Amino acid sequence: MLHRQLSYDTNADERSRLLGPGRGARFGPLDPDDPAVSPYNLWTVRGLRWMTTVLLSASVVWWVLLLISSFVTPPGMNSRGSGFYEFAYSTIAVAMLIVTLLFFATPSRAEQYSCLVITFLLFVDAIIILAVEGLRVEAGWVGITSVIWAMAMSGWVVLCDRIVEYGKAEEEERLTGRHETKRTLREWSAVFISTILTFLLIGVTALLTLTLIMTAHDTSLTPFGSRYYVDGEKYQVHIFCEGNKNDSESTVLLEAGEYPVEGGMEGWVFDAYNNGSIGRYCYWDRPGFGFSDNAPSPLSAGMAADALSEALVKAGETGPWVLVSHGVGGIYSRIFASRHAAEVHGLLLIDTLHETLLYRIGSPGRGFRLWIRGIISPLGFDRLWGWMFKRDTREDRIFGSAAYQNGKLIKAKLQEALVATTYTTNEIKTAKVILPRDVPMAVVSSGERTKNDLRWYEAQRDLSGLSDKLVGWDIVDHAPHEVWRTFEGRKVLETRLKQLVDGKKNRAL
Repeated sequence: MLHRQLSYDTNADERSRLLGPGRGARFGPLDPDDPAVSPYNLWTVRGLRWMTTVLLSASVVWWVLLLISSFVTPPGMNSRGSGFYEFAYSTIAVAMLIVTLLFFATPSRAEQYSCLVITFLLFVDAIIILAVEGLRVEAGWVGITSVIWAMAMSGWVVLCDRIVEYGKAEEEERLTGRHETKRTLREWSAVFISTILTFLLIGVTALLTLTLIMTAHDTSLTPFGSRYYVDGEKYQVHIFCEGNKNDSESTVLLEAGEYPVEGGMEGWVFDAYNNGSIGRYCYWDRPGFGFSDNAPSPLSAGMAADALSEALVKAGETGPWVLVSHGVGGIYSRIFASRHAAEVHGLLLIDTLHETLLYRIGSPGRGFRLWIRGIISPLGFDRLWGWMFKRDTREDRIFGSAAYQNGKLIKAKLQEALVATTYTTNEIKTAKVILPRDVPMAVVSSGERTKNDLRWYEAQRDLSGLSDKLVGWDIVDHAPHEVWRTFEGRKVLETRLKQLVDGKKNRAL
C-alpha cells in the first residue's frame, strides 16, 4: 500500500504546523516514535490545552483568595462556616487541572474513569450543600461556587482526555498508517503517575463527601437557645438563658475558655442553679464555637465582645451581670466588663489567661499548626473515626469531647491566635485602665498549673489585684485547668459565685 508524501521535521513539537502531503523529502509512513506524530498537530487539541491553562489560572486566583480569607476576609467573601471546605474544593480543582496539563499528551482510560468518579462525588457534594439548609446557609455563595467549580473542572478534564485520545489516534493513523496500541516506557510512566495522582484525588474527594454527610447530619441538632444576627447580619451567634429574670438579682453570664460552654463549664453552673445558689444564668457561643457561625477575619476579643453586646440587646437581655469566665475567656469578659461597667456587678475568673501571657496563644508556631489542622479538617480523619467506631454523637462533635476536631472551632482559634499579640493585647490593656476597681471580683486558680508554671502563678496573683473588692483568691489543690473537674473545685466555685450574686442582692436590700 502506497502512502502520500509526508513532511518530516526532527524539531517538531506542539507548535508545529499541521502536517500535510508534498512538504518533505521522505515517502511512506512515519515511525510511531517520531516526534512529528503528536496530537498537538491538531488545532483542536492545542485550543483545549490553551483553555485548560486559562481555567487553571482562574482556579489559582480563586484558590489564593480563599487562602487569604483564612487570615483576612476579602469584602463580600465572608463564609459563616470555617472556609476550609471551600479551600479543599478549590484545591481539588487546581490539582486536577495541573495533572491534566502535565500529562496532556498521554491520555488514559484509567484517568478518565477516575475523573468520572470524582465528578460524581462532587456532584453528590453539590446536591448535599444545596439541599441541606444549614450547610447551604453556612457555605454561602463562596462554598456553593467552590464545589460546583470543582465539579465542572473534573468534567472538563474528562472531556479533554477523551478529545486528546481521539486526536492522538487520528494523527497516528494519518502519519503512521495505523493506530498505535503500544506505549513507550515514558508514556507508561506518565500514565502510571497520572493514575496514581487521580486515585489519590478520589480518596480525598471521598473523604470530603463522607465528612460532608456527617456535617449535614450534625446541622439537624437544634440549639438549646436562640441565634441572633450580628455585625451587620454577617453571621449569627447563639445565646441560651435558664431561669426567670429577677431585678434584685444578677444574671450569671458565662464566657467559655478554650472549648464551648456546653461541653463542661455549664455543668457546675447548672448544679448551682438547681440547688438555688443562683437564680438565673446565660451563656453564649463565641463566633465559631458551638452553635455560632464563624465571623469574618480578623476577629479580636474586643470585636467578639461587641458581637455579644449586640446579641444580648436583640435577645432582650440587659443584666445586671455577674461574669464567669474560664481560661482565655477571662480576656473577653474583662473587655466586655470595661464596656458595660454599670451593668457588671461581679467577675469570677476561673484560671483565666493574663494579658502578659497572650503570646502563648499568639505564637507563629501555634498559628501555623492551627492552620494546618484546619486545612486537613474537611477530610475528617478523626471525626469519621469517632463517628464510625467510637460512636461519637452530634453533641460530641459540636460542643462535647470531639469539638476540638471541628473546623469551625479550629478557625475560631486561628483567628484568636492571629490577633492575640496585636489587637487583643491593645484592647485588654485599655480595658484594664477603664474597668473600675470597685467591681467585686473572685479568682479561682488551678493548683496543678500554679504549681508547675511560675509565670502562671504570678499572673493569677496579678489578676487578684485588679479589684479593691476582692471576694477571694483560691488555689484549688490538685485541680486541673478545668477547676470544676474536682469536687473541691466545684465546691469553691459555687461558693464564690454565690457570694458575688448575693453581693448584688444585699446591695439592693
